[in-house]
Amino acid sequence: MASSAAIDGVAAAALRSVMQRVQLAAQKSGRVAHEIRVVAVSKTKPVSVLRQVYDAGHRCFGENYVQELVEKAPQLPEDIEWHFIGNLQSNKVKPLLTGVPNLAMVESVDDEKIANRLDNVVASIGRKPLKVLLQVNTSGEESKSGVEPSGCVELAKHVSLGCPNLEFCGLMTIGMLDYTSTPENFKTLANCRTEVCKALGIPEEQCELSMGMSADFELAIELGSTNVRIGSTIFGAREYPKKQSN
Repeated sequence: MASSAAIDGVAAAALRSVMQRVQLAAQKSGRVAHEIRVVAVSKTKPVSVLRQVYDAGHRCFGENYVQELVEKAPQLPEDIEWHFIGNLQSNKVKPLLTGVPNLAMVESVDDEKIANRLDNVVASIGRKPLKVLLQVNTSGEESKSGVEPSGCVELAKHVSLGCPNLEFCGLMTIGMLDYTSTPENFKTLANCRTEVCKALGIPEEQCELSMGMSADFELAIELGSTNVRIGSTIFGAREYPKKQSN
């Protein structure tokens, strides 16, 4: 699918199908589709295929690896909103922020150390405050990154009150190891949002929930997701020619 996508429009057609499914899922839960952001997750895919999805009208793309994003971003239009959704190491923060001026959001802040590093680098390079989501480990798997649900409030307080160059925007979760989430994973994230918003004194509408991927985004929307991360359903199966590093 991916190899021919740039030629025959497969990815653009798949995007249109996803957007229709988002609209239907939103209607089913009494919501409107424009409240839900679709992040087209383009890791391992060539710029030509991203360009096709861009030309179909999409502007929000997500990447998991710093090096890949830093290489792709300059080859594509500046009005793209890039989301970084992978595990972020402290030594990769400066290359990411300097290499991608149109980075819109980091969805994977999972401890105070990475929050502090992002805050310091944003200040040092003089860019506008960076939007961030806190990654929560809702499945309890040791292999997953993310703050434990019990630590959500403290980390949210740290980012909101102690990191003036970051804008706390909400919470993110990946779900189970096979990338399908149970309703319990999503409900855990929604419960975290309730606690965080109460602690920070903000309405829940101001706190995003990034949950739902190709296999489960419709369920996630029904359970309140405002940000779904769709990769293979748009771009086809991933291609890993060699081991990627963050």
